[in-house]
Amino acid sequence: MLETSKITPVNREHPLAVQIRRQITKALSDFNMIKEGDRLLICVSGGKDSSILTILMDEIRKRAPMNFTFEALLLDQKQPGFSAEKFKSWMAIENIKLHTHERDTYSIVTDKIKDGVFCSLCSKLRRAILYDFAFDHHFTKMALGHHRDDVIETSMLNLFYTGQLSTMPAKLRSDDGRNVIVRPLIYVPEKELMELAEIWNFPIIPCNLCGSQEGLKRKRMKRLISDLEKEIPHLGASYMTALENVKPSHLLDQKLFNFKDI
Repeated sequence: MLETSKITPVNREHPLAVQIRRQITKALSDFNMIKEGDRLLICVSGGKDSSILTILMDEIRKRAPMNFTFEALLLDQKQPGFSAEKFKSWMAIENIKLHTHERDTYSIVTDKIKDGVFCSLCSKLRRAILYDFAFDHHFTKMALGHHRDDVIETSMLNLFYTGQLSTMPAKLRSDDGRNVIVRPLIYVPEKELMELAEIWNFPIIPCNLCGSQEGLKRKRMKRLISDLEKEIPHLGASYMTALENVKPSHLLDQKLFNFKDI
């Protein structure tokens, strides 16, 4: 972990940063994620994805043809050893307005979950708190740091384990109708984010609830995709193209296509 005295601004014009910024800009445009006057809340975890999103959205804001503002929110869930000081110092150096919101979900999760698989309940509680914060503070949109690999893995999980053709949408309204959620990293491969995080070398806040535990099923999807990419190098790009090129008449959902009247 970086010493606070060694934290310096990142190079926002590094070629890889510029490349990722362009992918974010394309997603913002393709899915009409931002409009004039928006107040955007970027939900940061202290990890690589949402941190990179925050810095590059600041660059995009400076260049955007419309006026919008954003602020970042870091949720302190009272996990043992949680320390945000270096991360907060870095955000200050980058001139990012960062809120820190404290809610003890750690005690709830560890009390209710006895098999050690905390992620599902933890994420549900986290999502509810973030939604409430955005609504109560009058943000017009919320941005999450899910990247291209998250989208692909989620679609495969839904296909294999829930019998649904669905994934993380680029933009959606929450079920209660109060919030609009956007995912500006939807075109960005995780490997590019990992590489830029190493280049920038900024403070990371680890998940100490369960050692950055992920669901075993999602890990299985990661391995499957990794194996397939050895034979199909452009698998990720092709998969994303498929998600944007749906042919209802070539599927079996009678709610989407009227097979009876053919």
